[in-house]
Amino acid sequence: MGGMGTSGDEILQGLDDMQRAAATAVDGPVRIVAVAGAGKTRTVTRRIAYACATGAWDPARTLAVTFSVKAAAEMRARLGKLGVGESVTAATFHSAALHQLRRVWDDVCEGPFPHICDDQRALVARAFARVIETQPQEADLRDIHAEINWCKVSLIAPDDYPRVCAALGRRPPAGLEPQRLVDIYRAYEAEKTSRGEIDFNDILLIACHLLDEVPEAAEAIRSSIRWLTVDEYQDVSPLQHRLMRLWLGGNRNVCVVGDPAQTIYSFAGASSYDLLGFADEFAPLSADINLSVDYRSTPQIVRCANQVLAASPNRDDYLRLTSGREGGVRISRTVYATDADEACGVAAAIARLVEGGAQPGQCAVLTRLNAQQQVVCAALRREGLRYRVRRDAGWQRSALDDGQAGRQAMLEALGVGDDQGVTVSTIHAAKGLEFRHVFLVGCSEGLLPYGSPPPGDLLEEERRLMYVGITRAEETLHLSYARGKDGSAMGRRAPSRFLAT
Repeated sequence: MGGMGTSGDEILQGLDDMQRAAATAVDGPVRIVAVAGAGKTRTVTRRIAYACATGAWDPARTLAVTFSVKAAAEMRARLGKLGVGESVTAATFHSAALHQLRRVWDDVCEGPFPHICDDQRALVARAFARVIETQPQEADLRDIHAEINWCKVSLIAPDDYPRVCAALGRRPPAGLEPQRLVDIYRAYEAEKTSRGEIDFNDILLIACHLLDEVPEAAEAIRSSIRWLTVDEYQDVSPLQHRLMRLWLGGNRNVCVVGDPAQTIYSFAGASSYDLLGFADEFAPLSADINLSVDYRSTPQIVRCANQVLAASPNRDDYLRLTSGREGGVRISRTVYATDADEACGVAAAIARLVEGGAQPGQCAVLTRLNAQQQVVCAALRREGLRYRVRRDAGWQRSALDDGQAGRQAMLEALGVGDDQGVTVSTIHAAKGLEFRHVFLVGCSEGLLPYGSPPPGDLLEEERRLMYVGITRAEETLHLSYARGKDGSAMGRRAPSRFLAT
């Protein structure tokens, strides 16, 4: 199994002591908690390559799963450079499960493999019309669709939904009563079935069913997964956790990697519970390693990130960052009169950076909401700056690693994509990315944290979002907010509580 052209010692070169400890812990259950900028992907790919190069693992039976097409493409690109090539499977949860289903389908089912629905919103609209018999608002459809997805990834059956709402104090979207949401959920499933279609989360649910109920399918799937790595483990949903356990069966060769402080998808069923509880669930662990040195960001940026987390009641769950860099410049904090003034000020600052030699692609403007981006893009256009937009496009959009998105992600991961200009992105969509110069706009109560929630889970999710936004920055960080939307005295904004020092 060795002889891949790169020796184990060569693969480990350049790793610090803790990264090396993680990369050489190749047996049994391993947890790696890695802060932003700690070289997590580097460490994980070196670990996989080292295990394969030394003959400890068979690359053909090695699976690494992550959450986005881009992250999977980057992992494949790095493994290729380390000599593992095409042997190791690096994919999203959904893509890996889909491949497994297609491989065993003809052996366990007589009918054809169902079509994967690429317009679930239209199915939700038809289901809504069947139950309510009125024309729904687009925003309501989006929220109902998200709620159905939340039920699926949280393993909540339709019959259980009203009880869950009562227990959690959860309010269904679109002003619906819980039972009406259940009726729409059932109608959605019926619409899907009548068309011979499945949705993204059905891929995972069907995979779980086959692993649970069909021994020959379970054996075929498990035999291909001897060594499992799960990236971004703080974002696993109950459904993904269940699939992971079923993939493993009695196998304990699993490594999970994540950061509780970067859990920002709770609204979609993600939870850091499994990452924090991994040591109990898989005791005894072979290794439990913390990577707390941030090599990405300057000491000033790291200090700001630590201050945001230090005020959290959950701070004991989070690692304190240490900067692996020296020097750096102070963080700028600017207050503008209006949103338009803020956008113009940010665009002008980016134009000055570009005049000074920076590439537009090294700059990012991060927003809490999609709706904040239009005014920013208009200001960049007036400055003659190219830009590209990353929006919150829904939890599932990048789940399947095929088609144009997969090819573009691989090009970006290989560094051969052209500089497409300033990135204008929501913080959610910027997760996993880094930029030399970051402008985090809208740092006011109501925007970040969104809705100014009281102390509790919603506020802590917003705090983690601020932390993720700050830690995208390598060299300079510019924080700003506008006192009002349009300069009127109505709706005056206060600065975000997260930046009080």
